[in-house]
Amino acid sequence: MVPESPELTWDIAYLFPHQGQWSDSKYLELTDDLTHLVELTDGRLEILEMPTTTHQQIVLCLIRFLSDFVRERHLGTALMAPLRVQLRPGMFREPDIVFATSANQGFVRDDYWLGADLVMEVVSSGPKSRRRDLEEKRRDYAAAGIDEYWIIDPMHQSILVLTLVEHEYHQVGEFRSNDIACSKLIEGFRVPVHALFQTDPTPRYD
Repeated sequence: MVPESPELTWDIAYLFPHQGQWSDSKYLELTDDLTHLVELTDGRLEILEMPTTTHQQIVLCLIRFLSDFVRERHLGTALMAPLRVQLRPGMFREPDIVFATSANQGFVRDDYWLGADLVMEVVSSGPKSRRRDLEEKRRDYAAAGIDEYWIIDPMHQSILVLTLVEHEYHQVGEFRSNDIACSKLIEGFRVPVHALFQTDPTPRYD
């Protein structure tokens, strides 16, 4: 005997705005209690894929590198997702890693950030995720005036570092397995690329 399919509570959808009609306040109200990452673009919600173990290991390694470096030098605040960042009214993103300099601590709020100086994204494997991080978010972060964008690509085991020049990102460098990725924004901050793609996510600086 085939068990009956569970009845979905479709009526609950009527409690929420239609796609294209989500306001900033409704988005914030919804995502306060969610365990999934959700982004907002001009009234439309997008539910992000659950991250893999590999993705989270890379993020963990990166945030250790970055937070240790900036904390020891009192350079600002570095955090990892989940954390909502408002790029402009009507647009919220959840970067894997965000950083605000000491001079821009006005970005940092308890419920969500009002911008960032640097963001990092670890690219997931699906074509939609790759397009989002490599194209859409590159455009969105540039338009928001975020000075530096790091794209970490496990598929190619590379780090692409971009810097903002006249509202567009220009490539600082594309770093691969034997390279050391360098920040233009944070003087002296370096990440050995090979350290991100090993099974042990503990940072190694050699």
